[in-house]
Amino acid sequence: MSLESDLYAPVKTLLEGQGYSVKGEIRGCDVVGIRGDEPPVIVELKRTFGLGLVLQGVDRLALSDIVYLAIGAWPKNMRNVKKLCRRLGLGLMIVGAKRVDVLLDPAPYAPRKNNRKIGRLLGEHARRVGDPNRGGSSTKVPMMTAYRQTALRCAELLARNGPMKVAALRVAGDAPNAAAILRNDVYGWFERVERGVYALTPEGKRGLSQFGWESP
Repeated sequence: MSLESDLYAPVKTLLEGQGYSVKGEIRGCDVVGIRGDEPPVIVELKRTFGLGLVLQGVDRLALSDIVYLAIGAWPKNMRNVKKLCRRLGLGLMIVGAKRVDVLLDPAPYAPRKNNRKIGRLLGEHARRVGDPNRGGSSTKVPMMTAYRQTALRCAELLARNGPMKVAALRVAGDAPNAAAILRNDVYGWFERVERGVYALTPEGKRGLSQFGWESP
C-alpha cells in the first residue's frame, strides 16, 4: 500500500460484509462503522505502525470501546506490537491489497500476574542493602544486585582476615548463601584452598577496588 488512503477500501469492504454502514473521515476518525444500536467501530489507518497511530487510537477510545489500528505493513516486532495493543484495549488489522487480517480484537486488558517474577522482585528488593543503583542510569559500573553485595561482603572479610571457613563467612558476612556463592564463583573472586576454606583471588581484590566497597 503506497498511500494511507489505499487502506480505506479493504477495511470498508470488511466491515460492510459484517453488516456495518461505513463512512470515512467522520469528525477526525478515518473509518466509522455503524450497525444498529451497537457502539460505533472506529478504525485508524496508517501505512506503518508508530507512536502517532497509537496515540490516535487511544484518543478514539473516548468515543468507543471498539477501536482498531489498521496498518499496511507487518511490523518488525509483531509480538510487542500485539502486547501493546492488548494493554491499551485496541484492535489490530493488517491491510493487504485483497484482504484484511484481523490479528487482535479490542478487549479490556486483564493481565495475569506472574507470581514467580513478583517473588523475585520482592526478594531482590528485600535482600539488597541500601540503594546503590540510580534508577535509569547506564554507567560502565556493573549493576549492584543483592547477590553481588553478598559476594562483596565475603570478599571484604577474606581481604581483611585471609582464608576463612564457609561457616565463618556465612555468619560474619550475614550471608546464608555463602557456600553457593563461593562454590559457583561467578565473578572469579574466590578460590578453595582446602575443604570448606576459601581465599580471595587477585580478581577479587580488583572487584573490591572497583566498587570501593565498605561494609554498610
